[in-house]
Amino acid sequence: MEQPYVYAYPQGSGPSGAPTPQAGGVVVDPKYCAPYPIDMAIVRKMMSLTDGNFVITDVNGNLLFKVKEPVFGLHDKRVLLDGSGTPVVTLREKMVSMHDRWQVFRGGSTDQRDLLYTVKRSSMLQLKTKLDVFLGHNKDEKRCDFRVKGSWLERSCVVYAGESDAIVAQMHRKHTVQSVFLGKDNFSVTVYPNVDYAFIASLVVILDDVNREDRAA
Repeated sequence: MEQPYVYAYPQGSGPSGAPTPQAGGVVVDPKYCAPYPIDMAIVRKMMSLTDGNFVITDVNGNLLFKVKEPVFGLHDKRVLLDGSGTPVVTLREKMVSMHDRWQVFRGGSTDQRDLLYTVKRSSMLQLKTKLDVFLGHNKDEKRCDFRVKGSWLERSCVVYAGESDAIVAQMHRKHTVQSVFLGKDNFSVTVYPNVDYAFIASLVVILDDVNREDRAA
């Protein structure tokens, strides 16, 4: 049986504090943590210019999240909405940074008081995607709370807990004749038990942004 996820730096302790099992897997909200695996289906309409072209559903097709894209391709800010259209998190890219850095805030805020986590590339030159994730209270960023490794092109990415080999989520590609015909990119993400699936969904949005920048480069 999977062990409950433990943060590198759990809530209420600093970098010198020891991780505790009580830390849980909540990053965005406890309601997005389930005691069983969650499978999310992601559909991206590659040629769509409309709002909400990035949609995340459960295995039954029920809408979980959608992405509010910035107008006219300005990718410095994107908003993850729940099924009712309420902002869950706001993702903002810091345009001038050495390793490309994204900050994720609670709800529709971009106030530093509402910072949930920061993501940056682990190195400037990468053949495959490698991202380090630091929770808001991990100010010195000496040790990451999560790592993302894999190939976005192959839709094969894994999210690890801290610097360990413990997997908290995995991405898989889904090929269907219909999806190719309709100009859609379909893939799925399995979120492990007790891990915040809104957090994982927001990471997928950042991965998509990273991929767009790499293709543009």
